[in-house]
Amino acid sequence: MSNIEQQLREIKVVPVITINNAQQAVPLAKVLVENGLPCAEVTFRTEAGAESIRLMREAYPELLIGAGTVLNTAQVDQAIEAGADFVVSPGFNPKVVTYCQQRSMPIIPGVNNPSLVEQAMELGLKTLKFFPAEPSGGVPMLKALTAVYPVSFMPTGGVSPKNLSDYLAIDAVVACGGTWIVPTKLVDEQDWDAIAQLIKAL
Repeated sequence: MSNIEQQLREIKVVPVITINNAQQAVPLAKVLVENGLPCAEVTFRTEAGAESIRLMREAYPELLIGAGTVLNTAQVDQAIEAGADFVVSPGFNPKVVTYCQQRSMPIIPGVNNPSLVEQAMELGLKTLKFFPAEPSGGVPMLKALTAVYPVSFMPTGGVSPKNLSDYLAIDAVVACGGTWIVPTKLVDEQDWDAIAQLIKAL
């Protein structure tokens, strides 16, 4: 995970993307890479998720790709077969975490309270997703957690241009995840110029 964490620290912002049509994956990856954001967390919220990751990986081997919203071991298998670099889950499921570890797949599971952080640490995890960030107390809650636990966080859920700098100012934050960078509506419309402008505004 240290290599993934280092790459996330350099990128700082991870676009959380929902793709409805896998044919849009490669043009989207092109926009991300050419505008200086070589990273994508492609969610498994649609049936196009795994195929989108596979197509992105083939077209842009250098792209850092996470499989998001992974809820079970079958989806872990799909993520690995598609070529994802790491897995992200909205919650902390010990079964999914253990399975990822058995398959040598880095995972960043979601946590939002001390008990979940400790359970994740018990399994040896050092990088966690703080989700849903804003509804769970936002920056003050995250500062409270980082004051106690020697782990890193990727806040996601309610992060926006308005509060992005506040989250990134916390030393333990490796990067922030957000859907505002690549809105599903713009992907559906294939409005790559508009997405490029959102990336440039970071």
